[in-house]
This record gives sequence, C-alpha cells and structure tokens, in this order.
Amino acid sequence: MSVFVPPPTERSWFGHPRGLTILFLTEMWEMFSFFGMRAILVYYMTMHLDMDQEYASLVYGTYAAFVYFTPVFGGMLADRWLGKDRAVVIGGATMALGHFMMSYEALFYPALCMIALGNGLFLPSLASQVEGLYRNGDARSKSAYNIYYVGINLGGFLSPLVCGTLGEAYGWHWGFAAAGIGMLLSLVIYLAGRRYLPPEPAPGAEARAARAPMDRAARDRFALLIGIAAIVVIFRGAYEQNGNTIALWADTGIDRHLTADWSIPMTWFQSINSLAVFVFTPFLLARWARLAERGVDTPLLARMAFGATIVGASFVALGLVAAWSEAHGTRASWVWLFVWFVVFTIGELHILPVGLALFGRMAPEGFRATSIATWFFAGFFGNLLAGALGTLWSQMNHGLFFMLAGAVSGLSAALLFMLGRRHRGVGQHGDVGGTPVPVR
Repeated sequence: MSVFVPPPTERSWFGHPRGLTILFLTEMWEMFSFFGMRAILVYYMTMHLDMDQEYASLVYGTYAAFVYFTPVFGGMLADRWLGKDRAVVIGGATMALGHFMMSYEALFYPALCMIALGNGLFLPSLASQVEGLYRNGDARSKSAYNIYYVGINLGGFLSPLVCGTLGEAYGWHWGFAAAGIGMLLSLVIYLAGRRYLPPEPAPGAEARAARAPMDRAARDRFALLIGIAAIVVIFRGAYEQNGNTIALWADTGIDRHLTADWSIPMTWFQSINSLAVFVFTPFLLARWARLAERGVDTPLLARMAFGATIVGASFVALGLVAAWSEAHGTRASWVWLFVWFVVFTIGELHILPVGLALFGRMAPEGFRATSIATWFFAGFFGNLLAGALGTLWSQMNHGLFFMLAGAVSGLSAALLFMLGRRHRGVGQHGDVGGTPVPVR
C-alpha cells in the first residue's frame, strides 16, 4: 500500500496535516445531516405521515439497520473498483439527494434507500483516509482519530438543535432540508480540500495483494469475534431505543416546561448523548491510563460487560420513573431524561468504542476488513431487533417497557461477563484506541 509522505515544508493546521482538518469538517457536516435527519424521523412518521407507532418503529429500525449493512459492501466497492475518493463523492451526493427527497411525502421510502446506499460508500471511504496523512512513526497519528471523533460528535450535537428546532417550529420538511444542506456543505468542503488528501493506489491493488490463509488460531479468534458480535446484537436491541421509543417518550411522557411560556424542544434531548461523549471521554481515558500505570489492566470484555450493565440499570431506573408518573397521572420532569442520557452515554462509552477497538485489535492478519464488517453486521441485526422490540411500546405500560429494555441490556452484560471469564486474556495489555471507522 502506498503511503502519503507530506513534503518537509508542508504547512499544518492546528499541528496536524491540513488534510485532517478537511476530513474533520467533512465528517462533521455529514454527521450533522445524518443525526439531524434521525432526530426527527420518528416524529415525522408518527405526527406527519400518521403511521402507527408499531409500524414506525419497524421502519426506523430497518432504516438504521441498513445504515450498518451498506458500508460492508460500499467498502468493497471502494477498494476494488471505485477508489476512496470517487466513493466519497458519489456517496455524499447520493446522501444529499436523499435528504432533499425526504421533503416530499411520496418519496419517503426511496429517500431512505438513497441515504442508506450513499452512507455505504461515504462512511468507510472517508475515515480510512486518515491513516495515509502521516508518515510511518509520526507520533501525531495517535491523536488523529480522537480529533476525527470529535468532529463526529460535534455534528451529532449540533444537528438536533438545528434540524430539530426547524422541524418542530416550522415543519418537518425544513428539518430535512437543513440536513440536506449540511450534506452539501460536507461535499463542498471535501471537493475544495481534496488536494490536501493522500493519493490512493489504483482501485483493486490492495484487494489483489497476497493474503495468508486463516490458520487454526486465527479461525478460533474469529469465532470468538462472531460470538461477541452476537451478544452486541442483543445489547443494541436495547441501546437503539435511544432514537426510537425514547424520542416518543420525550414527547408524551416528559414535562419539558422551563417557564410558563417556553418548553424544551423534544428533539434537543438527542444532543445530550454527543455532549456527554465530549465531557466524559477524557475522564474515562485518563482513568484507564492511571489504572494501567498502577498495573491494573481491565480486559476489554470486562469493560464492555460493565458498560452494558450501566445501560441496563439506566433503563430500569427510567422504567421506575415512568411507572411512578403513569400511576400518578402526571409527566416526569425533564431532569430525569437529561440524567438518563448522561448515565446511558457513560455506559455506551464502555462498550461501543471499546468493542470496535477490540475487533480491530483481534482481527487475524489480513482479515481486518472482514473483522470490522462483522462489527457492522452486529449493528445491522441489532437495529432490526430494536425495531421489533419497539413495536411493543404501544402495547404495554411504558415503565414496564423500559424495564424490559433494561433486562435485554442486562442479558448482554451477563453473557459478556461469562465470555470474559472464559477468555480472560482477551483485550488485555494495550491501548483502547479505536479504529478509523465512526461509531454510530
């Protein structure tokens, strides 16, 4: 694989190659469009298209599932035929078109397909260009993905505030249009700054490279990854209620009044997750670093089990709040939902980024892309499970539903804990740096 070697006199932005700023801004605006559209999707279906809640949850879950499914094949297309640069441009343009198509009711389903297909080309092809910006041994590369991940969450934080506010105040079509404009900005930034990005080998060059066959040890390791992925499917059945039934409860079960004349827009709560990622990630990384310095090494599977436990406990606590509110015929304070998002995100940071790092680290030599694809498939099946679970929202007490979601997450925690005890050495001795693939 060819490596981009910047000229010695190349100017940098913020201490890093200028290409990282281009990728950062491109990803930030893409995430703005992605999360902005997602923040209002379930409201649009239930309030504007008058879909039944059960059907809307299935549509939401199926769409979210295919967002994880398409990058598996999009990455293959980029590697073998299109090339990363062309894949980003085609994918970005396709996504922008899909977002604008969302403004027309008759194009609703084709628009969802366009966004999912464009995402499949865009997502893996953009992020995989970060590594090529640095010479081998460049110490700055260690922090490059952390900076890139900030762009992801900055877009995720801003989008519900902008797209959600426009959608609630002026009509959902305005929210979708804002998401489309965000995607166009992403594409314009990429095209304007592509000269700062590394050249890539001819499409198919890496795919044709010789690769050693998978031996017995590699097969056993890959079998373990498949087992972990299966457990993550269960976890995501609960986790992905974040933008589905949780969004519905923010509308019907929460007292959002701050003053007599003003209420917190229901879509704004979706920004808390990204805000909490900003706040708590440095503390968690510092804590794990201190533990490692003291010789206390927590295996990654144990961290994942702990994270699933936190998420499960947060759902159970929310279930108690919802049950008490419904029993007294009142709405819960917005503070409860704010606190839930904070605790929920702390749990998320222990399992999703850590799990992705584990899949990147444990990948057998020559099969890293296949390993990451397995992680994406866990997101695919997990979102399908979440959509099916969401259909129960209208059929049962909401407090009981949240407790059920907590039990689902608790089951995944128990399975991860048992798997971790059986494979005690998995994920020990190493950093927890992620891979160049955004976590959604």
